[in-house]
Amino acid sequence: MSQPVKTLIIARHGNTFRPGEEPTRVGAHTDLPLVEEERARGIGRYLKQKGLMPTRILAAPLQRTLRTAELAAEELGSPCAVQPDSRFIEVDYGPDENKTEPEVMRRLGRVAAGAKAAELSAAELEALGAQAIELWNTQAIVPAGWQVEVPAIITAWQQLAAEVAEGETLLCVSSNGVIRFAPHITGDYAGFCAEHDIKVPTGGVCIFTCGEDGTWRCTEWGVKAFKKCI
Repeated sequence: MSQPVKTLIIARHGNTFRPGEEPTRVGAHTDLPLVEEERARGIGRYLKQKGLMPTRILAAPLQRTLRTAELAAEELGSPCAVQPDSRFIEVDYGPDENKTEPEVMRRLGRVAAGAKAAELSAAELEALGAQAIELWNTQAIVPAGWQVEVPAIITAWQQLAAEVAEGETLLCVSSNGVIRFAPHITGDYAGFCAEHDIKVPTGGVCIFTCGEDGTWRCTEWGVKAFKKCI
């Protein structure tokens, strides 16, 4: 295999809910701040341990992503200013924006059940809705009602990969709903989904490299950098 000449690092932001708080599905229209710094700083420490110093740092224009990028850069000792990039803002969860997971699954269950929804219990509706969430988490199939421009997101990742210059190491901080489409740059998304959990954890790091043959490969996916740096 040829040596990598381009490196693209993609990281998910840190936590926006404290332990004990019930999380909600936070999308593009819910701009929550980070509630802790360690996962963001863990990204920087992990990259530093691996000898990866970004020459450019991008982040989606939300508090959680921008602050994560800033803290990671601080840990790295990077002189790079974080550049906001709206291409990688989180998806729009539509009617499920800022709702709890049980609420989300019950709504999706009602959609799936159609006219029979009134005959089902809350638990049965949640079980139906959980099937839609499972497809989202394993194959990136968008649940009913969510406003996810899949072709545009795929194109954005492909464009970003094309923008990485020879010898460059680029860091992009984004969110779970958007990052799952990044492996399209490898050219074998179905194969990638079959082998990986495409839901990246908070503070998770993904690394793609491109060699002289021009092919992007994923060398690390969803690494919990915070735990690696304890």
